[in-house]
Amino acid sequence: MQDFSIVTQWIHGTLTNYVPEWLAIVFECLGIGIALLLAYALLALFYIWYERKICAAFQCRLGPNRVGPFGLLQSFADMFKILIKELIELKNIDKFLFALAPYLVILASMLAFAVLPWGNGMQIINFNVGIFFLVAVSSIGVLGILLAGWSSNNKFTLIGALRSGAQMVSYEISIGLTIITMVALAGTMNVAEICQEQERLWFIFSGHIPAIIAFVIYLIAGTAETNRGPFDLPEAESELTAGYHTEYSGIHFGFFYLAEYLNLFIVGGVASLLFLGGWMPFHIPGWEGFNAIMDWIPGIVWFLGKAIFLSFIIIWFKWTFPRLRIDQMLTLEWKYLMPISLVNLVLMVLTVTFGWYL
Repeated sequence: MQDFSIVTQWIHGTLTNYVPEWLAIVFECLGIGIALLLAYALLALFYIWYERKICAAFQCRLGPNRVGPFGLLQSFADMFKILIKELIELKNIDKFLFALAPYLVILASMLAFAVLPWGNGMQIINFNVGIFFLVAVSSIGVLGILLAGWSSNNKFTLIGALRSGAQMVSYEISIGLTIITMVALAGTMNVAEICQEQERLWFIFSGHIPAIIAFVIYLIAGTAETNRGPFDLPEAESELTAGYHTEYSGIHFGFFYLAEYLNLFIVGGVASLLFLGGWMPFHIPGWEGFNAIMDWIPGIVWFLGKAIFLSFIIIWFKWTFPRLRIDQMLTLEWKYLMPISLVNLVLMVLTVTFGWYL
């Protein structure tokens, strides 16, 4: 398997030959930051095109097909359009909080984005409590949504923000429990070590029934956490116009739009990390020739492929199921998903304690 840490060590060694080590670290941080922003923007633009094409296929139409081959440049055209849109000044709002809210949403997704295991040796933030850090920073986004709804001084935005806050806080419990369940199987919260633990067999297979239950619950709760259909009550167009970002325009609206699609990728990326091995290739114990062939595929291709496939499942949910009512949405979490997650956590602990996993 390709180890990208060799490349990073060579870059660091080359820089330290010409500049002091502290300055080399500054250059490296700037380079990583630029790479992250570029990857963030390109993935968001790809996901906008990706969902439009999937939606079109479900509805028996073509989707974007005019700007660029297969409509690939349509997202770029939309991006340039939104960049030149006017930022409308509103009266009777809290201007500071109104301007701060979209940046908090972007900050949350960017920090979570940096923890994902892109490949062997390609973890941007890699330390012994990486999963704990991921759960912590992903909770910042709800603050931005609540501030956006309240500071806009609009009843539609306030109702949308309250719905979103209730929804995200509720479903974070199930997400947290499923993550703890898989951490119990892995025995570590280090992102790189979780991937390494799945070298022989992915957790979705080695963890037996508890891992499969956790996977299903995570996909449902992750869909709700990103405010996507059928859990899109905070943005219910027929009731709340555009929900918590009704009053936003221009690049500020673009931040919310980008964060929604990047959160979709992050949910898929975390699911691939916890259940499908992250960047780890698909291995079958005893099939050494097959495993050697799988190892030739770069880790970043494995990770992106898994994350995009899982994102497809979440998009499939949106264009298949009707929107839930608020009472149905909260009943699903508090009466079903959370109790099942708690029982499943106990079942996983018993599985690990008695060595029933593969």
